Amino acid sequence: KAVVSTQSTGETFLVGNVDEAGVKLVQASYESLRLAIEHVKPGNKYRDLGNVINKYINSCGLSVVRSYCGHGINQLFHTTPNVPHYFKNKAVGIMKPGHCFTIEPMINEGGWKDTLWPDDWTAVTTDGKRSSQFEHTLLVTETGCEVLTARRDKNGQPHFLDNLNN
Repeated sequence: KAVVSTQSTGETFLVGNVDEAGVKLVQASYESLRLAIEHVKPGNKYRDLGNVINKYINSCGLSVVRSYCGHGINQLFHTTPNVPHYFKNKAVGIMKPGHCFTIEPMINEGGWKDTLWPDDWTAVTTDGKRSSQFEHTLLVTETGCEVLTARRDKNGQPHFLDNLNN
């Protein structure tokens, strides 16, 4: 039985008149998360989520930040498992019912490298290009997973799709 004390979620919003490349970045970022979520079920390896994400993102001509990863959530907020979002990562562990964790890929237009501002919180790309991120907290069930942080209306779709679908 899972005990979740906190949840973690994040979403990129389109603000103003966003060019086609910016929309593509945000769409690809969300789609990489969606594809990874489809892979969450008992018996799958945490490291395989990075392969799913990175394969899709490479096909879009974008890159995956390697400095940050998804994480377990339980009585401690950031705990095991670590869930890297890139190819050939060394994450350990197999998903089992009751496991609760996040997937939160950061996707860049340019290279994958990032740096922190002096506030020790704000991460930016080293090449100055745009980045997008989506995050959900998941609970592994007997047959797949439940997205604990899904939007409660509009069938869980992210907010950026509201404006694109009008």
